[in-house]
Amino acid sequence: MRWTAALLGSFLVLATSGAWCRAQETQAEPTPVTPTAKQTTNLPQSGSSQTGSPQSGAQPTGSQSSGTTSSGATTTAAPVVRRRVAHPNAGLPEPVDGPLTGAGSAAQSAASQPVGTLKNGGSDVGTLRVKARLVNVAVNVVDAHGAPAGGFEKKDFQLFEDGREQTVAVFEREATSPLSIVLAIDASETVVTSERLEREAAKHFVHAILRPQDEIGLMEFADNVREVVPFTNDAKRIEEGLGEIRRGDETALYNAVFLASQRLATTSAAAGRRRVLVVISDGGDSVGGKRYEEAVEEAERAGAMVYSIIIVPIEADAGRNTGGEHALIQLAEDTGGKYYTVVDPKDLEPAFQHISDDLRTQYLLGYYAPEQGSGGFRRIKVKLTDAALDAKYNLRYRTGYFAEAKP
Repeated sequence: MRWTAALLGSFLVLATSGAWCRAQETQAEPTPVTPTAKQTTNLPQSGSSQTGSPQSGAQPTGSQSSGTTSSGATTTAAPVVRRRVAHPNAGLPEPVDGPLTGAGSAAQSAASQPVGTLKNGGSDVGTLRVKARLVNVAVNVVDAHGAPAGGFEKKDFQLFEDGREQTVAVFEREATSPLSIVLAIDASETVVTSERLEREAAKHFVHAILRPQDEIGLMEFADNVREVVPFTNDAKRIEEGLGEIRRGDETALYNAVFLASQRLATTSAAAGRRRVLVVISDGGDSVGGKRYEEAVEEAERAGAMVYSIIIVPIEADAGRNTGGEHALIQLAEDTGGKYYTVVDPKDLEPAFQHISDDLRTQYLLGYYAPEQGSGGFRRIKVKLTDAALDAKYNLRYRTGYFAEAKP
């Protein structure tokens, strides 16, 4: 009996010792170590397609998923640093350079952006850009005797482009808008006039027309065309230039109109600026170069009003260049200007005075040209809304303009 009790006691000691050993083995199993930020080295690289997931199926160093160990102990996963998604396609593999994804991949990416979405994922705020051209039309209203008629208002005018009525956006009575004027003087021997009277008449015109906001330039033309005085607001400088005109044998009339129009086209169109070309000539062109059609087109492109002072030495002279005179008349009418014939040099002064009065009594109308794809010449028509007044008065204005082709 004592042997049986001793055997049972030994068995209990051995069982207790085994349980203690198993407990020691369980406690000796190492617990997971949570890495610090310094230990986390294998972060996804910039531009990588990963978003915290392993590249080849292996867990990145320092990054464990939360779960339960084989011993049943619960572990806490180390925090994984993830970069913000840079674009909607993040998470997909980046394209490899190839025939279609080399240098042109950026352009393809831009072209595939959703409508209304910027590259950075923001919203694209649509901006409407409208490019419209303001067309200014200087209008003279005169009675049957050529006297200016005043008192008209914006509502009294109608504007048409290529037959379609336009809204008058700008209106100015007795136009005070600035002037850019080129005074082009024929210095050929064919023009028979008094140089002294010519200089005096031109000097008086400059003093009468020039205001602080205006500018005037002086050109001469004979064998060639020369700019004597560039645009200036100094009347004295023009006076000095009139004394520097050099005489020649030929008459480069159309070259002068062409180059003067180009010069006017360089002036600012701000504040409704009016461009004016005053030509003093007998109308004969004896120099090869620009043709009449080219000269008038350049004037129309510049929006220049041409005032022709036609020197007629002897009215009944069989040698008069009537063809040249008619060209100057047509040039004035097509551009909204006016022509004056001078037989006696003393008539130069009144002719200049008429031009000055004409520019001072103009109405300025402006409208925004309708946008069209093609350029070319567009015709302008102005009329008075009252049919009776429209029949009573004559309106003088440029007949059209050249529109720029839409790119």
